[in-house]
Amino acid sequence: MDLNVAEILHGCRLFSKVQERGFQRLVVMARLCRFDKGQAIFREGGECPGVYVVGSGLIRVFKTAATGKQHVLHMVGPGRTFAEVAAIGGFPCPANAEAVVPSVCALLPLAPFKKALDEDHELCMGMMVGLATWAHQLVELLEDVVLRDAIGRLARYLLDAETGPEGLVELPTLKRHVASHLNLTSETLSRTIRRLVEAGLIEELDANRVRLVHRQRLGRVAEGMVSDI
Repeated sequence: MDLNVAEILHGCRLFSKVQERGFQRLVVMARLCRFDKGQAIFREGGECPGVYVVGSGLIRVFKTAATGKQHVLHMVGPGRTFAEVAAIGGFPCPANAEAVVPSVCALLPLAPFKKALDEDHELCMGMMVGLATWAHQLVELLEDVVLRDAIGRLARYLLDAETGPEGLVELPTLKRHVASHLNLTSETLSRTIRRLVEAGLIEELDANRVRLVHRQRLGRVAEGMVSDI
């Protein structure tokens, strides 16, 4: 059964510190959007539709070079947002967005969202905390690319992508999207997954699902504190 917009927004960290009055204003303006696998949500340079919050599925946010080469900026799963910076800043979409799998999102349309920010100081203050968390995640992504090796980047990605207490992680059908996001080649990603499996840190359930077996040790790998894998 699909989540409704209130449930999707409740699960989003960007709005976790927003007070009830402001939160209800967001719920009233939000509308549910469903996207098929491979469906384009918006294109780079286009007008920003508003803020999207993922309820289920997975969204790929990516840039395309003049040569046609694509680089994945974010893989956005449930509870996460995309297009928030363009919506708040009032500028065109800086990248492309596409559904990797069938996905359901809540959309906060641009005009009423901007009006709410203009009129509700308390709502703005609540969202600032969520934006600070988002900025911290960007710093961690930069640290991954600059400071962590392939196995450290993958370990961090798997820990962040875990869903539920059973340690399940669902990977996109096209793993090259994950490889691009982590700034790895597809071959390096496959070898690194095998290393974590052979070390007993994760278990491959099928082609697109893994289970985290030892989260604590995986966390140490992500921090570069384990070198014998």
